[in-house]
Amino acid sequence: MMTFLKTILIVLLIYFALKFLIRLGTPFLMRYITKKAGQQFEKFFGDASNMNTQQKQPEGNVTIEKMPKQNRRSNSKVGEYVDFEEVE
Repeated sequence: MMTFLKTILIVLLIYFALKFLIRLGTPFLMRYITKKAGQQFEKFFGDASNMNTQQKQPEGNVTIEKMPKQNRRSNSKVGEYVDFEEVE
């Protein structure tokens, strides 16, 4: 009977010790996870904003890229335009 009570006491002691340690460690763990998520967010969106600013041309410069002659001819063979009317 005494060994059974000792076992129950040890299990309860371990349970409450783990519960206490988890409550004590949770704020540190959450702070670490938040910090890492913020770093990933900064890395992802920081790189994207840097790429956009580097690829932009100075304001006022306009460039028009012409289509190659092959593509212009193929677009003219698209087909006939048909105008549909609504039927009431």
